[in-house]
Amino acid sequence: MKSPLFTLLFILWSCLAIGQTDFYVRLSDATTELTKQKVVYDPTYFTISYPNGDVPSDKGVCTDVVIRAYRKLGIDLQKEVHEDMKANFQKYPKTWGLKHPDKNIDHRRVPNLMVFFTRHGQVKPITNKPEDYLPGHIVCWNLGGAVTHIGLVVNKKSADGKRYLIVHNIGGGQVHADCLFEYKIIGHYTYGK
Repeated sequence: MKSPLFTLLFILWSCLAIGQTDFYVRLSDATTELTKQKVVYDPTYFTISYPNGDVPSDKGVCTDVVIRAYRKLGIDLQKEVHEDMKANFQKYPKTWGLKHPDKNIDHRRVPNLMVFFTRHGQVKPITNKPEDYLPGHIVCWNLGGAVTHIGLVVNKKSADGKRYLIVHNIGGGQVHADCLFEYKIIGHYTYGK
């Protein structure tokens, strides 16, 4: 016979696991919802409010898909990344020659998000197996040279039913695409609170 403590711990663990799974389902749904909004790809530097700042709602880049999806779940990546960069600036890339964090743009840069998700999320294995990439997962790619890209896995399958689709913005707005293995994957994460 199992002890009452064992039973209580099992129930608690089950509730936490279900809650975490529910978070990623909601993140996938929030990401899919973004595809209904017309957005023009625009990498312009914008001065935005802080916290919860955003570029104009009809503009954006790949990182804005991730930022907006998380914001729908009450997580402000602008604030999260900025606070982590203020406290740990030396751990973030110096690619742009900055001497200090910039709350207007830092969260909109793929390499910064990769550092943040590595530090505060869960790093998942990079594989060539579609079943390893589940709804709510974040995927980063190298498009060639120093060009990076990011998208979110959602709960819609490819035409052949073998892969989940990605929602990203690579120039055509916030769209569903069967592009998981089209580019070199350089990051695979989950992040939830």
